[in-house]
Amino acid sequence: MTSKAGIEQVLKAASMRVTQPRVAVLSAVAAHPHADTETIISAVREGHPNVSHQAVYDSLKLFTKLGVIRQIQPQGHTARYEARVGDNHHHVVCRQCGKLADVDCAVGGAPCLHASNDHGFSIDEAEVIYWGTCPDCQAANAQKDVVVNP
Repeated sequence: MTSKAGIEQVLKAASMRVTQPRVAVLSAVAAHPHADTETIISAVREGHPNVSHQAVYDSLKLFTKLGVIRQIQPQGHTARYEARVGDNHHHVVCRQCGKLADVDCAVGGAPCLHASNDHGFSIDEAEVIYWGTCPDCQAANAQKDVVVNP
């Protein structure tokens, strides 16, 4: 979905009008996985300086509602968006810098959709967030330890 034609096709398949702001927003989300709203606005405005904040917010809300993109909001972080939809992947978040990355289900197609007790719900999605420290922050921490404890 990185080409303009591919993005237009996604919009048409979702029964949306193809407009320049929508194409720009969806292009920005595809080009910047896990970006927050401000990053998306900046990316959109690089090529389309007249697109308003509200047009970007409205597009993100509509795309999320229609399942064209996915909103991720780990606890304590701002909302982020990704174009990877239609699978049951998860995320890992660095506790220090907030870096976020995709994590595929560990085993099988979507094993986490089989809850030990579904309480009568028909489960169609699971959201798992792994928390830890990214390699860059681990290296920075190790460097600090070397400097502090020579």
